[in-house]
Amino acid sequence: MSRKPVPAQSGERSRAEVTFDKPQLLPQLFGEYDANILALEERLGVYIHARGQRVLIEGTAEAVAHAREVLQELHTRVIRGEEIDAGLIDAVIAMSSEPMLHGIVRAETGVGGLPPIMIRTRRKTIVPRSAAQTHYMRELVNNDMIFALGPAGTGKTYLAVAQAVAQLMTGSVQRLILSRPAVEAGERLGFLPGDMKEKVDPYLRPIYDALYDCMPPEQVERRIASGEIEIAPIAFMRGRTLADAFVILDEAQNTTPGQMKMFLTRFGQNSRMVICGDPNQTDLPGGTAASGLNDAVMRLEGVEGISICRFSAADVVRHPIVGRIVMAYEGPDA
Repeated sequence: MSRKPVPAQSGERSRAEVTFDKPQLLPQLFGEYDANILALEERLGVYIHARGQRVLIEGTAEAVAHAREVLQELHTRVIRGEEIDAGLIDAVIAMSSEPMLHGIVRAETGVGGLPPIMIRTRRKTIVPRSAAQTHYMRELVNNDMIFALGPAGTGKTYLAVAQAVAQLMTGSVQRLILSRPAVEAGERLGFLPGDMKEKVDPYLRPIYDALYDCMPPEQVERRIASGEIEIAPIAFMRGRTLADAFVILDEAQNTTPGQMKMFLTRFGQNSRMVICGDPNQTDLPGGTAASGLNDAVMRLEGVEGISICRFSAADVVRHPIVGRIVMAYEGPDA
């Protein structure tokens, strides 16, 4: 692997060498045609050259130290069986910049070197990609009701669905109930073709996508048919008691305070409820009352058994441009 060095950033030039004890894993670490190494060079402003088990890093002292730490963490992720992609590289770079994360990711290792925080589903094992996700995944285990607040792309709904699938697989809950408000429904739903399910499915598509990512499609369809997995708009929750269930409300910022109160009071025995939403992206029609999500958080923060997890643009784990877009819209001039 030999390329033209990447120009170093301003500062004293430095070098560091890393030796990996599992050379058979290096192709996965480096990526096809060294794509992962090229990504690290571009993002961190360093030059990386590999010879066998040894990797030489050149650049400024700060950039070299950062790149060394990221490479070692990525190698550890490969050992755990994770697939290295651009999203994970960006997440590890961001996480390595947060001092609090050292104690979470490195000091707390589980049996066999696996991280202590993870969600196992039939199709994949999910580990946190930011400090906020680490906290959120803990709260999904430790609390009965969790509010997940933050912009799109931070993993709020995806991690909740993954945890719900994991609990359904282990039998700790009997049902998954996944809901969101169909904000644009109202009378216009009547003009859409098909029965009620076909009319509301477009609003619930992100939940289906997360389910299919965690379970084989045939299992999803079978469990929906049997009633073990129920996907419905929030209006269908009225009058019910949701016991022995993992309940997720997505896009909760589009509820009214009345809808939110109705939904939260459906909580039953041996249940867990996760309410996901972005308080800054309400789509309620003009003239509608304040968002039920904001109202609920104001009333319930600090109540025993209820956890509030907040994400920011820095926690976006989609393409890096998504985080920059969120920051641009939520900046001081927004």
